[in-house]
Amino acid sequence: MIELQTLVDFLQAYSYTAVFGVLILCGLGLPIPEDISLVAGGIISGLGYSNVHFMLIVCMIGVLGGDSIVYNIGRRSGSRLMSSRFGKKLTGSRKYPLIEKWFENHGRKFLFAARFMPGLRAPIFFYTGATKIVSFPRFIIIDGFAALISVPVWIYLGYFGANNRTWLMDMIHRSQFGILIALGVFIFTLFFMKFIKKRVFSFVGRKSAAGAIANNNMAEGNVEG
Repeated sequence: MIELQTLVDFLQAYSYTAVFGVLILCGLGLPIPEDISLVAGGIISGLGYSNVHFMLIVCMIGVLGGDSIVYNIGRRSGSRLMSSRFGKKLTGSRKYPLIEKWFENHGRKFLFAARFMPGLRAPIFFYTGATKIVSFPRFIIIDGFAALISVPVWIYLGYFGANNRTWLMDMIHRSQFGILIALGVFIFTLFFMKFIKKRVFSFVGRKSAAGAIANNNMAEGNVEG
């Protein structure tokens, strides 16, 4: 994995263009964590090489741009690419069935959560486009709302920690751990709500069936009488 300082040195030499390009490539599967790239963008702003607020706009466009490319590759050539070496590498032989199952059960909520899943993000967006489960405008809206949460956090974290790397690295680790906890709570909530829904429907179904049987018995009694 590329070191943060190496990435900062590269980005500060080319500023917005480099940050935008790296984020596009991150969306396409470049083995550089997107969150580290965003933090690096914030750092060069904190060091005075760029404006942090404009950097935020550039990063939002870069993040959504990379996600959109993956989505549209899936949408236009998904069936053919899934059977190719590129498609198998992107979706992963083990990841694909898992993504399919989660989409069947949780749909748009799963798509929103995908922004916070680095290892599954690209396969999920590719699958979303390939299956056309969600239209492109709706995809951008859902992914955009999620990005409005994650992108500013990493950008401003890098900005405020540009001159205090010890504090910054500690906050990065804490934030990553916090995201994992939040994802765990989110997944637990989905399973819990699904369990409750099943129990409620099962209870209502049994009550309805019992009521129907009772009504049927009463009707038969009235006929005999």
